[in-house]
Amino acid sequence: MTDGSAPPTPMSAAEFVPDTLSLPDLAEASLTCRGCPLFVDTTQTVFGEGTRTAAMMLVGEQPGDQEDRKGHVFVGPAGRVLWECVEDAGIDRNDLYVTNAVKHFKHETTGKRRLHKKPNTGEIEACHPWIEAELRAVHATVIVALGATAARSLLGRSVPIAASRGASFEVAGAPVVVTYHPSAVLRADEAAREMRAAIVDDLRAASELARR
Repeated sequence: MTDGSAPPTPMSAAEFVPDTLSLPDLAEASLTCRGCPLFVDTTQTVFGEGTRTAAMMLVGEQPGDQEDRKGHVFVGPAGRVLWECVEDAGIDRNDLYVTNAVKHFKHETTGKRRLHKKPNTGEIEACHPWIEAELRAVHATVIVALGATAARSLLGRSVPIAASRGASFEVAGAPVVVTYHPSAVLRADEAAREMRAAIVDDLRAASELARR
């Protein structure tokens, strides 16, 4: 038996996403997004970066502490791992558009430290209209999902990362390559070298797909 009240309205950024293919206009609009509560305790929205003609789109999880403070994607410790892997894969950074599934930094504060918290399904889905807008605006021929949150956002379902490497997925007419998030390398111990090598291999495979 229910109390007769209406169910809560699902969180969504849709009303904040303008009908445009202009990346600068999308980025500016994202600064006022209130599609989920994550905006309340962050410094700023961190939108994607790159050009509309990028051959590859890399999608991560969410901004980290450094990204939230500086307003740019992948400028923290995980970013350093990613850019090293990109270089090792022989990829030109100018051929990339890089973004995150969730545009605000979800965290909890312990003392003076802000510790990362994984976005939940509702938050991933709420932010998905921004990813959809980026997919429309960027002419990427290959999309790389960095980690489980990115894969969940792009594919609409959860997939195991290790088992999904090399599998065939498609979003918006483009193949999707699933690999580890570079932060997983930072958290790993004995497996760190193997995970980093896997990211390089997957980026190299994505680059080869983009050239076909």
